[in-house]
Amino acid sequence: MRIASIDIGTNTFRLLVSEADSGNSIKKLYISREITRLGEGLTPEKMLIKPNAIDRSLKVLSGFSLKLKEYEVSKLRAVATSAVRESLNGRDFVKKVEAETGIPVDVISGDEEARLTVEGVLNSVRFDTPGCLIFDIGGGSTEYVYVKDGEIRNITSTGLGVVRLTEKYLGGETDTDSDIASLSRHVEETVSTGLSPFPEAGGDNITLIGTAGTPTTLAAIELRLAKYDPALVNNFILTRGMIESTLQTILSVPKSERTKVPGLEKGREDLIVSGIAIVLTTMERFSSDRMVVSDAGLLEGIAYNMICRERGAEARG
Repeated sequence: MRIASIDIGTNTFRLLVSEADSGNSIKKLYISREITRLGEGLTPEKMLIKPNAIDRSLKVLSGFSLKLKEYEVSKLRAVATSAVRESLNGRDFVKKVEAETGIPVDVISGDEEARLTVEGVLNSVRFDTPGCLIFDIGGGSTEYVYVKDGEIRNITSTGLGVVRLTEKYLGGETDTDSDIASLSRHVEETVSTGLSPFPEAGGDNITLIGTAGTPTTLAAIELRLAKYDPALVNNFILTRGMIESTLQTILSVPKSERTKVPGLEKGREDLIVSGIAIVLTTMERFSSDRMVVSDAGLLEGIAYNMICRERGAEARG
C-alpha cells in the first residue's frame, strides 16, 4: 500500500510518498519540500492569508497532486498547521485547495501537530536518556514535547514561529544588535513562561531533539552540504559552540548574500537568525550544550499514524 503525507506549514510545504515496510517502519519512495511562505504578513491585526501566498501554495500543491497520481497513492493525509488554523480565511483556503488540486486538508491543533511530530521523531532518532525534549520550530509556532520512558508528559505550543518573529523583529537587510536583542528578549520571555510546567533542567536525564527547518539547516551548514542529504543530517549532534559560530558567520553578511553559505537554502536566509534564537534559548532553558537533529517529524508521523490505523482496521475486520 502506497501512502502519502503532506505538511502544509507556515513557511514550507512537504510531501512524502512511502509504503509500509516490515514491522511499523516505512520505506520512503519520494520526498519533496517547497518554501511557499504561506504565513507571510500574518499579524494579530490582520490574520489573513495573502492572495499571492495562496497562489504560490496552490501551484506547489498542484505539483504535489501530480506526484500522487504518478506514484499511484492509495491513502493520503494532508494537514495544515499554524498559518491556516489561525488565519481568518484559513477555511476558505482549505476549500480552494481541495477544489483546485483535489487534495483534502485537515486543519490540526497544536497538540495533534506535536503528537504526530513525536511519532515521527521517536521512530527516527537514537538517544539513551530516560527522557527527551522534542521541539519543532515552524514558521508560525514552535511545539515543545517532553517525553519520559516512552510517554508524553507535557505538550506546549508557543507562538514562536520564525516567519512571525522575523517579520516583527528582523525586517531590514541587516540584523542590527538592537533588533537581535529585542528578538532574544521576546523568545526568552515566551520560553520562560510557556515552558514552566517542564523539568527545570536537562543534564544527563534529557536529550534535546530539534526538528524542522532550523535544526536541519544548522546541521547542513555544519556539514557544508551543497545538496541536502537527510541520511547525514538525521541524528547529527549540534553543539552550542557550533551554533554560535554559525550565527556569527550569518550575521557577518547581508541577507541577500547568505545563500552563499553552504547548506543554507534559498528562502531561509532571513529566517535562520530567528530560528537560532529559539534553539539557543531552548538549550539554555534545559541546561544543555548539545542537541540531536531529527530530519523526521510531522511528515513521517502522519505516515506512521496512517499505517497503524490501517493495520488496526485490518485486525478488527
